[in-house]
Amino acid sequence: MNMGKQTAWKEIDNTAAEILEASDIIWDCAETAFLETKSMKVLCDLLRKEGFEVEEGTAGVPTAFKGTFGSGKPVIGFLGEYDALSGLNQVAGVAEKQAFNSGAPGHGCGHNMLGTASLSAAIGVKKYLEETGKSGTVVYFGCPGEEGGSGKAFMAKGGAFEGLDAAITWHPGDITRADTGSSLANYQVAYKFYGTSAHAGGAPHLGRSALDALELMNMGVQFLREHVVPEARIHYAITNTGGYSPNVVQPYAEVLYLIRAPRTSQVEEIYQRVNKIAEGAAHMTETRVEIDFVKGCSNLVSNRVIAKKLWENLVELGAPEYTEEEEALAKSIHETVAKPYESIEKFAKEFNKETKQEILSHKGESLYKFVVPFLENGVMSFGSTDVGDVSWNCPTAQCYVVTWAAGTPGHSWQIVAQGKSGLAHKGLIYAAKAMAGAAIDMYEDPAVIEAAKEDMLETLDGETYLCPIPDGCKPRAIGMTKA
Repeated sequence: MNMGKQTAWKEIDNTAAEILEASDIIWDCAETAFLETKSMKVLCDLLRKEGFEVEEGTAGVPTAFKGTFGSGKPVIGFLGEYDALSGLNQVAGVAEKQAFNSGAPGHGCGHNMLGTASLSAAIGVKKYLEETGKSGTVVYFGCPGEEGGSGKAFMAKGGAFEGLDAAITWHPGDITRADTGSSLANYQVAYKFYGTSAHAGGAPHLGRSALDALELMNMGVQFLREHVVPEARIHYAITNTGGYSPNVVQPYAEVLYLIRAPRTSQVEEIYQRVNKIAEGAAHMTETRVEIDFVKGCSNLVSNRVIAKKLWENLVELGAPEYTEEEEALAKSIHETVAKPYESIEKFAKEFNKETKQEILSHKGESLYKFVVPFLENGVMSFGSTDVGDVSWNCPTAQCYVVTWAAGTPGHSWQIVAQGKSGLAHKGLIYAAKAMAGAAIDMYEDPAVIEAAKEDMLETLDGETYLCPIPDGCKPRAIGMTKA
């Protein structure tokens, strides 16, 4: 371990109490996309206390912000998130589904930990820069609305990530690894149908049903699914059916679509075809459709050079030690999971026979305490992340660190239940140290950054960033926001 890392890691330990308190406060707040005012304040107050220069409303996004320390090159950014998911309110520390405020949001993806660990890493790097006097700038980016809002894409459109030499982030999980894979780009679009109301019994011929149009659109998209690239996904939620009176021809109906594919260009092609289906449904029913683009995000371009540095630091640090109480919570949560070994089997199959057997030897454990071997070319994730939009602007990598029981499913009550536990706290600090260590490797050796930039150019193969969000589209809160 070099002295720079030792300095940063010691500072992360010294400030751990206030970081963990902030994580728990944000868990308590549980605010959804672009409504994260309380969570934002917690993080901004911490940045100011630690001597960062803070800018709020970054790139015109109200709940985005950044904290900057240092000067000169290289400029390395840490990405933080702090938004929750609607409807996932859950009592902490119990192994059964039990809401204390039914219908309210909950941190079902661990973003209370994500944002605070990245901030902790930035604090560690700040201390390193102070102690060594090295040239360099560290920037913490507060990125709102990852869940269904693509906050980083809006920030990228506003130029927030210009001038960065590298960006680092992480995500809570049930397996510790460095990510070298990709993700699906996506568009989220609302289709609003306008018809004519009428008495459904007495004068149905005078009505034009917006709900009929919506149903015809959904049926048309069902037939489209066979004729798109196999990796594409087209999801929808009917958000307004026009009312509760079946004896009225429904004059308004609305559906929200999420269209995913491996490349933004593929999403765009599918989007145009879905638009034609919507317009056709409107023609068939003599209604009118309004197409309202909500948000979009790009596919992830993982940087293998930075990912390798993250992996090396994860291995160097080693897994945390857990108490009997923490082990017991992991075991009790693990027993509630329907497919407890799906995640470990997924990663094992990507390796050679010997490594696969080594990974699968951990099946049966309720808490994984090992680091998955480094995978040079990772697997495609069928989820999406707006980290993708950062990765098109500068070399970007992320790691995953264990913060919950083996097999815990994503976006679940089980994640919320573990969000204030010792498992969460220890994983958070572990991730902070790994990210700070990877950044210090780059400050210490500029050749790492140059290699990362070459890897990015090779992966992009001549393509350049085009933000998927059209001009005039603004970030907005959508869905249930019950507090």
